[in-house]
Amino acid sequence: MEFLSEYGLFLAKTVTFVIAFAAIVVVIVSAGSKGQGAGKGLIEITKLNEKYDDILHLVKSAVIDEESLKVERKQEKKAEKEKKKALKAQAKQKKQSVSSENTDVAEADSNTEAKPRVFVTHFDGDIKASETQELREVITAILSIAKPSDEVVVCLESPGGMVHGYGLAASQLARITEKNIPLTVCVDKVAASGGYMMACVANKIVAAPFAVIGSIGVVAQIPNFHRLLKKHDVDYEMLTAGEYKRTLTMFGENTEKGRQKFVEDLEETHDLFKDFIRQHRSVVDVDKVATGEIWFGTKALEEKLIDAVQTSDAYLFDRKDSADLFEINYVHKRTVMEKLGINAEASLERVIGKLWQKATTRYTA
Repeated sequence: MEFLSEYGLFLAKTVTFVIAFAAIVVVIVSAGSKGQGAGKGLIEITKLNEKYDDILHLVKSAVIDEESLKVERKQEKKAEKEKKKALKAQAKQKKQSVSSENTDVAEADSNTEAKPRVFVTHFDGDIKASETQELREVITAILSIAKPSDEVVVCLESPGGMVHGYGLAASQLARITEKNIPLTVCVDKVAASGGYMMACVANKIVAAPFAVIGSIGVVAQIPNFHRLLKKHDVDYEMLTAGEYKRTLTMFGENTEKGRQKFVEDLEETHDLFKDFIRQHRSVVDVDKVATGEIWFGTKALEEKLIDAVQTSDAYLFDRKDSADLFEINYVHKRTVMEKLGINAEASLERVIGKLWQKATTRYTA
């Protein structure tokens, strides 16, 4: 027993040392990379149809006998040849038709798409809507080629955050609809508050059955340490020009007049939020739903906050046969220091996660 006790103590010290060391590495790397700025990014494009085809072929090769698989592939190739031949004949016919009307042949080429295109991107929102810069780059890339016959799908996840950040993100999505290009927002987990502000810009909102939707409201909270400072005879002075330059503060003595003005500002922001939803999603009874409440997917459908209950995977999978699907993401080129910091942070999270799992296992059902 003494040996086990000593071994347990040794193990605890070792784990503590590893966690502390990893934390120090993360801090040092973060400090070293601070101020260097993010590296230039690049647009990455993946054709999702090919991804789905690869998965299908992999599954078939495992569950179908080789002879049947050969016959099926032969039929697929034959069908693909006939399809290309038909599209080529159709394109030729359209060219001739357009040429007879004295229209430029190049325009005919641009109007003979084999399939509509669906451009897919992702937005994972934090409190500052930090991915807005990446979103704006992706949307610029999409708008350089997309046409009204195409579709843009944004897989959105966000619990909301700062008004100005999400206002800008929503405005980026509005660039798509302003070009008359259909926009669909898919929500698998949550689109609340600022997240729903973004979603309501879309022509169609699709959400998973238990996705959290709504929270149409505005909240602000601030601690006040005035009494603590006063108790310890600490004076705090704040000088302003303008009656309402500061309404509530963390260290000064807040007045009822300042508090009332602060609430008025919140109400005004809430009114702007409601007007924004009325503008972009007129089917919603805004006065009924703008209470700060949240609804899960199926209930959100009843309130017309969304248009369909479906996961993003199901939505895209349903489109794969009728459209060419392209996933577009903006990826940052990270420096060596940044990569080291990310790896160290991930390792630290894994260690803490495993320790937490071991510590709580005995209490799970």
